[in-house]
Amino acid sequence: MVTPIEEIHNYVSGVLEPAGSHGMDHTERVTRMCIIIGKYEYADMGILIPAALLHDIARPLEKERGLPHETEGARMAEAYLASIHYNPVLIPAISAAIRTHRFRSDEKPSTPEAKILSDADKLDALGAVGIVRTFMRAAEHGGDINDATFHFRDKLLKLKDLMYTDTARDIAGERHAFLAKFLETLEHEMGK
Repeated sequence: MVTPIEEIHNYVSGVLEPAGSHGMDHTERVTRMCIIIGKYEYADMGILIPAALLHDIARPLEKERGLPHETEGARMAEAYLASIHYNPVLIPAISAAIRTHRFRSDEKPSTPEAKILSDADKLDALGAVGIVRTFMRAAEHGGDINDATFHFRDKLLKLKDLMYTDTARDIAGERHAFLAKFLETLEHEMGK
């Protein structure tokens, strides 16, 4: 018998690309990081894990129609979770976590689970994986090395100071240092 989490994972796998800067591989890393942080921060995993799996569910619609993926994703998650008869008491908190996970969201996370999801998503933009994702993102948008280095400075180097949980702050420090050293080396090699 398939568990609700497996069912959600299968659904998301059918919507997102397997890989890419915001593909299923990103979702799986964010989910694993949520599990790690969630254990230390005493999260409700019945909220956190579905939110992590569904947090980028509307990325294809954002790309196709320009809809903000966090808002549309929260709506889609509510409808989907209701359709599989997920615990209705937990659905509003899952939706709120998805709606507030994004770095550039106007609405900020207020629950422990929403804060953890936001932190885990930001952590996947730092360190070695964050570097790789940045260059993938630049290529996906027709950009080059300069676009990637702009993204490092415009967003990624700011993330370590925006973590909500102590656990994420600890992880972010090491990843930030790695990213900053990489950027310094890259810019030196480019003659900047």
